[in-house]
Parts: sequence; structure tokens; C-alpha cells
Amino acid sequence: MQGVSGMQGERWERQQQMGKLLIVIGLVVVILGVILTFAPGLLGWFGKLPGDIRVQGEKGGFFFPITSMIIVSVVLSLVLNLLGRH
Repeated sequence: MQGVSGMQGERWERQQQMGKLLIVIGLVVVILGVILTFAPGLLGWFGKLPGDIRVQGEKGGFFFPITSMIIVSVVLSLVLNLLGRH
């Protein structure tokens, strides 16, 4: 069983890790914002790949960018795995 100081040390480490993660997420959001503002053509491919589902009807439509989201998921997984290694 750990003492009070041991538990506080683990809590401190978790808080530091969470803080670093929030900083990285914030930087990614800022970078995406800059790209969308100054170079919107860089993300013009998103939602237009083969496999992205788009159904348009008279009263509305349905859009499901499955292929684009798979690519985003793979890229995010690679980046987070590279950042998470010690």
C-alpha cells in the first residue's frame, strides 16, 4: 500500500500528462484553423475520396465520409503513437 505522498505523486504525473495532451490538441486545432483560413485547398480532398458516401434527395441529403475518416484515423494513430513513446 502506498503512502499519501506516493498517491499524490502519481496524481501529479497524470495531471502533467493530461496537460501535455491538451497542449498538443490545442496546437493541432490552431494549425487546422490556420490551414482552413489561409489555404483551404489543402483539405479540399476531404469528403471527395472514393468510398465516401453521399446521397442527395429532394428534401435533404446524407453524407458519410468513411474513406476520409479512415485516413484521418490512421494518421492520428501514427502521430499519437510516435508522441506517446518514451
